[in-house]
Amino acid sequence: MPTTHATTQNGSAVRGLLRLWPYVRPVRARLLTAALVAIVASCTGLVIPLVLKWLVDGPVADRDPAGVWLGALYLLLLGIAEAVLFGVRRWLVARPLSHVEAGMRADLYRHLQRLPVAFHDRWASGQLLSRGTTDLMLLRMFLAFPLTFLLVNGVTILVGVVIMLAQDWLLGLVVLVPAVPVLWTCVVFEGRYARVARRAQDQVGDLTTLVEESVLGIRVVKGFGRHRSQARAFDARSADLRGTELHKARLLATIWGVVVTLPEVSIGAALVLGVIQVADGDLSAGTLVAFLSTALALRWPVESIGFLLAMSQEAATATERYFEAMDEAPEQESAGSGPRDPAPEPAAADEAGLRFENVRFRYPDADPGSPPLLHHIDLHVRPGESMALVGATGSGKTTLTALVPRLHEVTSGRITLNGVDITAMPREELREKVAVAFEEPTLFSATVGENVLMGAPEGAGRDDLDSALEVARAEFAHALPEGTDTRVGEQGLSLSGGQRQRLALARAVVGRPRFLVLDDPLSALDVHTEAAVEAALRRVLADTTALIVAHRPSTVLLADRVALLSGGRIAAVGTHQELLRCNAEYAHLMSGEEDPR
Repeated sequence: MPTTHATTQNGSAVRGLLRLWPYVRPVRARLLTAALVAIVASCTGLVIPLVLKWLVDGPVADRDPAGVWLGALYLLLLGIAEAVLFGVRRWLVARPLSHVEAGMRADLYRHLQRLPVAFHDRWASGQLLSRGTTDLMLLRMFLAFPLTFLLVNGVTILVGVVIMLAQDWLLGLVVLVPAVPVLWTCVVFEGRYARVARRAQDQVGDLTTLVEESVLGIRVVKGFGRHRSQARAFDARSADLRGTELHKARLLATIWGVVVTLPEVSIGAALVLGVIQVADGDLSAGTLVAFLSTALALRWPVESIGFLLAMSQEAATATERYFEAMDEAPEQESAGSGPRDPAPEPAAADEAGLRFENVRFRYPDADPGSPPLLHHIDLHVRPGESMALVGATGSGKTTLTALVPRLHEVTSGRITLNGVDITAMPREELREKVAVAFEEPTLFSATVGENVLMGAPEGAGRDDLDSALEVARAEFAHALPEGTDTRVGEQGLSLSGGQRQRLALARAVVGRPRFLVLDDPLSALDVHTEAAVEAALRRVLADTTALIVAHRPSTVLLADRVALLSGGRIAAVGTHQELLRCNAEYAHLMSGEEDPR
């Protein structure tokens, strides 16, 4: 997947942020209340200059100590009220926004589980991880602060300008002179910052991917002494990210310089003009103090414009990245996902079992004009029969087996189980009937028992676990420190390759599936363990319809018949002995002169 995408423009940024509304709707009342409280708090701060005007022109000018103390009390109460109101605002938004972030993260996780394997083949895991962590954190921060304070500061500036114009319209116009250049700078800044913010967030995803791969592949890195090259790759990506972040800082410094300098200059000019007016008797000292206090109170709302726009743009790009994943089409449910149809009639003998009928397959992202990886696949695995699938490297064996549980969708043709098209049944039902053991066993950071029982239906217990471990000759699990309650660690790397493969095989057979798809399930086993597992598998396969990817004659001998996959199609079908006698390619593959893998 490309890591740099189209820039979020101003209009699309607003449209993107509006897509957050379904998540915000349930907490809209609290957010609106928090915004109103913040507006009241901010406007409370603008009352302070008016109290100062009364204090200077009244008690101070009249030398009234009681009035001065009363004015000081008013100022203290206004300050306390402002602080309390802003505290209430933060309390109002903290809990609901944590729920919004958690809900979005849960939706993303559930959606990723429903996306097809082809999507995960294209996307780097670090990119997905950064969307579920960093990007959602940015969105929560946006909803908690910029979203509210863009409104609050806008209202505060408007009210403040009205107060200043009411004090003295000429001084008010002087302070308003920088408004046009500041607004123009903000418009230019917004577009540039959006592009840089998107680049930075994509680079964070790339860096996360590199770190994750280095950690998971630490044995390879150390085994081949590649720690220096990995460190160089990390330094290069870190340098790219650092450069982008510095670019962001320069842009933010530029706009901050403009929105700070111009208003400060205008306030200075208003101060000089105001002092002249006070000296000429055209303006009271209290009015000048109130005017300048109001102008100074507006410094933060004005100066924060650049900061708030930067956070808003980062939130817009985070929203865009989040919905890039959410907009990916999930696996299409079949017609059978609705109300269940009556159970089909028993299939005829020539339809029962597992059947491929003129199946063609091309990867979704492949060039439409390219030849399909698999074409004209016609194969029938009879009920209770074990069929070995043999072929050279790259012939499509693993891809063909992945079509049965619908990890990939056929391009054309169909696959049936006992006469029923697999696309006519819900995936959940299909995957209850078909169990899979992959060549590369994947274990999760859970206990041995939890990993194995993942392949069992609800309600499976200790007896099912023990039986599956016995079939897979994985009794070593009982000798682990905590038996089958031992946690195997991330990717099961605390176990040997053969142990991981046996646990994966146990997971495939624990549910006693009617159909079994095994992708070279014995490749990591030693000779003695392989023989023991084969003996146990023969008992399982006697009652199961199975398709087994095989590379070694010992695995082929588990099957009743063998299918040779060559050139993307089934070239021959027969028993092991028949193909040895009649098919030169098969005999060559089984000869051991080269490793077919």
